[in-house]
Amino acid sequence: MRSPRRMIAAGAALTSLALILAGCSGGGGEEDAGAGTGTLKLWHYEGPDSAMAAAWDKAIEIFKAEHQGVQVQFERKAFEQIQQNASMILASDQAPDVMEYNKGNATAGLLSSKGLLADLTEEAESRGWDKALTPSLQTTARYDDKGVMGSGKWFGVPNYGEYVMVYYNKDLFQQHGVAVPKTLDEMTQAMDKFVAKKVTPLGMSGAEYPAGQLLYQLALAKGDRAFVDNYQLYKAPVDFNADPIKYGADTFQEWVQKGYISKQSASLKAEDMGTAFIAGKSPMIVSGSWWFGRFSTEIKKFGWGTFLFLGNKLNAGSSGNLWVVPESSKNKKLAYDFIDITMRPEIQNILGNKGGVPVKADLTKVTDPKNKELIANFDAITKADGLAFYPDWPVAGYYDVLVAGGQSLINGSKNSQQVRDDLGKAYEQGVQEIKNG
Repeated sequence: MRSPRRMIAAGAALTSLALILAGCSGGGGEEDAGAGTGTLKLWHYEGPDSAMAAAWDKAIEIFKAEHQGVQVQFERKAFEQIQQNASMILASDQAPDVMEYNKGNATAGLLSSKGLLADLTEEAESRGWDKALTPSLQTTARYDDKGVMGSGKWFGVPNYGEYVMVYYNKDLFQQHGVAVPKTLDEMTQAMDKFVAKKVTPLGMSGAEYPAGQLLYQLALAKGDRAFVDNYQLYKAPVDFNADPIKYGADTFQEWVQKGYISKQSASLKAEDMGTAFIAGKSPMIVSGSWWFGRFSTEIKKFGWGTFLFLGNKLNAGSSGNLWVVPESSKNKKLAYDFIDITMRPEIQNILGNKGGVPVKADLTKVTDPKNKELIANFDAITKADGLAFYPDWPVAGYYDVLVAGGQSLINGSKNSQQVRDDLGKAYEQGVQEIKNG
């Protein structure tokens, strides 16, 4: 990006890192001397009301009961803090022993290639994690020596899944006499009807991940497994001036021009989009299963439902974020013990009953029909090899490029061609850097 922005971003990153490390001083120098001694320093960035946080709170409780005398220092971090500063954090002496981290080439893969993450292969085999996770879910756990996912050593362990879908407000559809769509054409017709009634049909966030994920979902409408493998795993060159990426960006631009997406959403964050849906202001949002538990808890005044992105055989999604163990961890065995607890049926069933997508739950123990549907949809996607991962994964720094592109399409400062040029240039540069080592 532009050099002044780089300088500002670097200053902000250092400030953010200082704030993160300030909260970690004290207690972290103990060596792991067995199950009954030491300190486990644990970070994750899930909201306190999320299914994952509920499950992991229970996992911490079980860990403490089984490791009498071990202290657990848990800190909840912001996703953006970790996303922007992970390399600096893990290279410092203030790194945690186990932490949640984003999966993919540009994140966990990049850190593994720098030697910042512990090799978990032996633990995965001895503790049975390799048997518990299907091959498609293992894709994001394993990375080669260049940090490309899908093969090589284990550097992380996912214990839940996630995927992008459409959330819709049943009351708003009924109030405005709009039928719930069953095809993509019907979805655009429904959005036309909302626009005619001066209702913006699709909630959006241009300042964070949702815009890029919608663009990717639209591209996947014209994509196949070969496209995903080329885009994510570099099996062949990707043409940003042809479908499916051209269709995705062109359609996104068209949806903005038709009023399906508000131009004001360019500056909104994902939280703004989510809370607007909770408040009953948006007929639909396209986002991930990570919202499901929160919506189940907080939405009280209207009915809501979900459906898979219409017409797509491929959907943005993957295993959930990873538990990773920094190479600098002083208490690796304690970290492995904690990860193992999160894979137990007791914890997996909590995920399922709180609106998460467990990888190893007993569906007979999941009581809510809506939760069962959420899990069943994920199972159907994985069985059909329908997980297409996420658009920002291929290369380091691509998340910021995608966010900038989504904002530009929403506020009209750039058109589809210009955004695709930016995306293609950053992608090709990043792929060459990875291939050249």
